[in-house]
Amino acid sequence: MAASIEFEHVQYRLPSGVAVLDDVSFTVEPGDVLVLVGRSGVGKTTILRLINHLLLPSTGEIRVEGRATTAWDPIALRRRTGYVLQEVGLFPHMTVGRNIAVVPHLEGWPEARIRARCVELLELVGLDPVSYEGRFPHELSGGQRQRVGVARALAADPPVLLMDEPFGALDPLTRSELHREFRRIQGQLRKTVVMVTHDMAEAFALATRLGVLDQGRLVALDTPDAIARAGDPRIRMFLEALPPIPVIAREPV
Repeated sequence: MAASIEFEHVQYRLPSGVAVLDDVSFTVEPGDVLVLVGRSGVGKTTILRLINHLLLPSTGEIRVEGRATTAWDPIALRRRTGYVLQEVGLFPHMTVGRNIAVVPHLEGWPEARIRARCVELLELVGLDPVSYEGRFPHELSGGQRQRVGVARALAADPPVLLMDEPFGALDPLTRSELHREFRRIQGQLRKTVVMVTHDMAEAFALATRLGVLDQGRLVALDTPDAIARAGDPRIRMFLEALPPIPVIAREPV
């Protein structure tokens, strides 16, 4: 079951006193895909780190599954939030299967259940378990490593998935293929997803809700279609400063 995420008047300041986020409030409903866009340094990745308790808000409150992140045990919260990074971060000395099994092992799952879950997830992300489970990360392409990263993030079936530029290091064809795979997987699993990207085409292709951050503030939060039509000068100036957004045909999920 997916979970809600709520930010209520959240501010995050660096030790120097500089505000990275300033009075940010929003709700991600269960099963939504919120994609955050904005220039570098506006606080997009900070939001992800606040959600899974890698950072604490200076003021305000963040809730996951209706519970303040400060009330969660940090390890328990992180096991409820899968995290997918641009650089993937697979352990090079572990096989694909052992990489996927990291969190289930920590949670004490029986070996038979772990093995079945690895097979299930490799099939879900489009990799043949017989061919890939025993490979090492250096034997995979960039797209294959990213698929394994998604499988690892989903291993313990977390209700929340955090994705930080997950497809940013891939070539355009592989990225497009993984966009289709993401939509297919999300159509099946309906996780609550918060994704960060600099790629506006990617944002419009994958988001059910799109958030625009500027100077530490959330200046817009709406459907992609509504954002594209927005008349607010701040949003128009931001969108027009970015590369043109190609028309992408959405596939049914």
